Amino acid sequence: MLGEVLQWAHPADAVLSHWLRARPHMGARDRAEVAEAVFDVLRHLRRYRHFAESGSGPAARRLAILGLASVFSEAALDAALLEDEREWLARLRRIDPASLPAAVRHSLPDWLEQRLAAVPRAEQLIEALNCPAPLDVRVNPLKTERGAVLEALRAGPAARYSPEPTRHSPWGIRLQGRPPVNRWPLFENGSLEVQDEGSQILAALVAPKRGEMVIDYCAGAGGKTLLLGALMRSTGRLYAFDVSAARLARAKPRVARSGLSNVVPVVIRAEGDQRVKRLAGKAHRVLVDAPCSGLGTLRRNPDLKWRQHPESLAELRQVQARILRQAARCVAPGGRLVYATCSILSEENEDQVQAFLAENPEFELLEAGPIVADRCENLTFEGPYLALRPDLHGTDGFFAAALQRRKPVQPRTEPESELTHKPD
Repeated sequence: MLGEVLQWAHPADAVLSHWLRARPHMGARDRAEVAEAVFDVLRHLRRYRHFAESGSGPAARRLAILGLASVFSEAALDAALLEDEREWLARLRRIDPASLPAAVRHSLPDWLEQRLAAVPRAEQLIEALNCPAPLDVRVNPLKTERGAVLEALRAGPAARYSPEPTRHSPWGIRLQGRPPVNRWPLFENGSLEVQDEGSQILAALVAPKRGEMVIDYCAGAGGKTLLLGALMRSTGRLYAFDVSAARLARAKPRVARSGLSNVVPVVIRAEGDQRVKRLAGKAHRVLVDAPCSGLGTLRRNPDLKWRQHPESLAELRQVQARILRQAARCVAPGGRLVYATCSILSEENEDQVQAFLAENPEFELLEAGPIVADRCENLTFEGPYLALRPDLHGTDGFFAAALQRRKPVQPRTEPESELTHKPD
């Protein structure tokens, strides 16, 4: 199975899910251990391949041993190894990681290591991206409150996953381990959804109001759509746009569970869609959660650093710029456009926003901090952008910019002279 994952033909989680479905008799603990070992190999692949150059036997087995070393105790793993494998592993355990080249130590491809080296506090960011992420869920504010859900979780079997309120989002709950959330009654009745805290904070930046027209331009499976709709109290109209009918179909049962009645899913064409054109200048809020490299989510999707490359990044940048231009046409005067990615690279983030502003002077950049401060406590970041990092904020890496379309200046009218009003 590890060999299939390393072909990079499909996302690692999809390959792993397919493999586990074909083995229905595996216990839950075994499944969790296999998944943890596979994802550990993906996080540290370059370093592990460097180590695997020594030793004997198939290299794939040596990679698997290194992954399993993150799951089992030293004594338990050694008991299952051959004598030369135990000696090989013992030698590796004595190696000081600081003695390795940075890209090998951090297990990054050269191109990505060079880009991240320019990021402030790069070392601690990379270390955080190489750690497993906790699981964040959020309450549905249309149905319940976080305090009530926390109380229910702590009083039941879910207590063993240590539920705690998220640090910044007022709707989030953080869980440790791999709880079966999709089988919990609170999930089944639409009171809970799985959503990273950073994604929740993004909804606070959009800040939709009751009765408005809002567009989630790249809605996907609808995670952000659901929270936006709840914040609108299921009033107004919330368009969920996506070019993929399959993705929008996955959102349908989630919308039904949520209790929302204001969501309008629409499959659009990548370019020249007539329904998009008919909404030109009409939306109060437009969210563009653009297709991106996903490198801010490496804690959850470590295979992305091996599946992305500079050429794919260049293609993504063109797509991002095109979608941003199209979505901007829907924004009403005085309305807000939010551009977001789950990337940590400036070329997908600040550079895109600055290029857009240079071409579209009718938009101005807003300070993100004061907007999200209305709902999110203890959240600070430098500059006008929403820039979230796992090492600083405990979230996935997220970027967002809030842009406002200026209202047209009304022509000034001169007061009429007294002679005009003089009675006949």
